[in-house]
Amino acid sequence: MNSSAPRPAAPKADAASSGGASLFSVLAIIIAFVVSIIIYKFVLGAPDHFLGNNPENNPKPGDYLGIVYKGGVIVPILMTMLICVLVFSIERALTISKAKGSKGIESFVRTVRQKLNSRDIAGAIAACDQQKGSVANVVKAGLLKYNEMGRDSVMATDQKVLAIQKEIEESTALELPMLEKNLVIISTLASVATLVGLLGTVFGMIKAFSALAQAGNPDATALATGISEALINTALGIGTSALAIVAYNFFTSKIDELTYSIDEAGFSIIQTFAAQHGNTSNQA
Repeated sequence: MNSSAPRPAAPKADAASSGGASLFSVLAIIIAFVVSIIIYKFVLGAPDHFLGNNPENNPKPGDYLGIVYKGGVIVPILMTMLICVLVFSIERALTISKAKGSKGIESFVRTVRQKLNSRDIAGAIAACDQQKGSVANVVKAGLLKYNEMGRDSVMATDQKVLAIQKEIEESTALELPMLEKNLVIISTLASVATLVGLLGTVFGMIKAFSALAQAGNPDATALATGISEALINTALGIGTSALAIVAYNFFTSKIDELTYSIDEAGFSIIQTFAAQHGNTSNQA
């Protein structure tokens, strides 16, 4: 029917936004790595953090920047992961906040339900335009289909209900991927950060045992440096992983709330249409 004409434009828009999000992800990771290298070399590795103003020496007592620098080459990689977790967490927070719209979700869904019960479809659509966001987009698509099916005098009521339900499901399928973008990166960092931290720990312990294995007196400085490298990498890896896990679970719960609100609004639209048009006689 005529409602299917504009449909092909939606996947193109979704593909374009997907490409933009992928480019953002790649650039964010590259920039985070460059920033980490700069911080590692010129901030953590600044000479004034070390004895004799020489980065080859031990860090000054209580100088934590110098201590972190002694974590070795794995430190910039872990710093890159930490920055990525922060960047993608901020990006997801802004996206999900925008997806909620201008007002509270519960208030919006309640307003739409009230408009539907009073048969004010135009008012419900106006509320969607005012609310904006992913939830409002899905609800508006369902309401527009509601209007279209209300004017249709050919289809049976159960077919109209199925058409509205399909419209809501298709709109939801287009909106949800936008909300879940980059969450896979956060979840991956939650696992990989721990492993990279353990890799740095292994490197540090290798250095420590190499110092112990020397004939004669063990190199106490090399031993301390190896142990310090192991502990620093362990701490950075575990800390980054913990932050990524918390961020992932937090954003997943927020997306679940939005999905529940979409389902609730969609159910109200379908139930109201069935109740208000179920008694009308339809021709086959």
